[in-house]
Amino acid sequence: MNDDLPNRILSGTIQVKPNIRRFQGSSVEFDDGSVVEDVDLVVFATGYTFSFPFLSSHVISVSENKTSLYKYVFPAELQRPTLAIIGLVQPLGAIMPISEMQARWATRVFKGCTKLPSVDSMMKDIECKKQKMAQRYVTSSRHTIQVDYISYMDEIAEQVGVRPNILKLLLTDPSLGWNVVFGPCTPYQYRLRGPGKWAGARQAILTQWERVVHPMQTRPCNDPKPRRSLMWPIILSAAAVGLAAYVNRSSLPEFLQDPTILLDKIKASLPAQ
Repeated sequence: MNDDLPNRILSGTIQVKPNIRRFQGSSVEFDDGSVVEDVDLVVFATGYTFSFPFLSSHVISVSENKTSLYKYVFPAELQRPTLAIIGLVQPLGAIMPISEMQARWATRVFKGCTKLPSVDSMMKDIECKKQKMAQRYVTSSRHTIQVDYISYMDEIAEQVGVRPNILKLLLTDPSLGWNVVFGPCTPYQYRLRGPGKWAGARQAILTQWERVVHPMQTRPCNDPKPRRSLMWPIILSAAAVGLAAYVNRSSLPEFLQDPTILLDKIKASLPAQ
């Protein structure tokens, strides 16, 4: 279920309807009796069933969307690890970085750089994952290859030897460690060390938020800064002077305390007409 669905429902762009009763031409009738006319498209979101008909059943067998793969990649009972299934997971997150990590692991196994554990250990891991899946989800063919993005990426990265050492990063490079712990979990952090190490991984991690924000700034505004007005300072200053004059009017000259005295003096100085 997409995170955008609640917003779509609230805005009215998606309407929630009960089960479909029947189709009639280009109209759809629902169980509550309502009918929608002129339907353009019907999408049956029923999920997927997977199988491998081109492989022998002793190599990999599938029953009700269930198969036994070590960490969802390697068939556990092959005599030699010469087969890897890439992308056969249903992640709560992006599948492409997971597929890349699986491919990095598979190539190292094929080259002999990394060895798989014993068959018993792999079968125990497979059974443990099945039990956790049964505890978390209802019994359904939909929830047989479900994985959580971060925990699964870390799990496969551990096999490759590229999982970041968080404690070491926090002690030796606090800024980088902080961004790895509290920032988004992007594939850059699996390029900091080990096979496939990339020199630009650190800088990419430190600047990833900037590169997210930058493309969204499609309309940069260069509005002039508002000029400071002197009107209010002048008004306040005049009010302060007036208030001070009113309070201390006894110390002012006599003609300033009573303007009529000043007028009489001015009249007396004028020549008589």
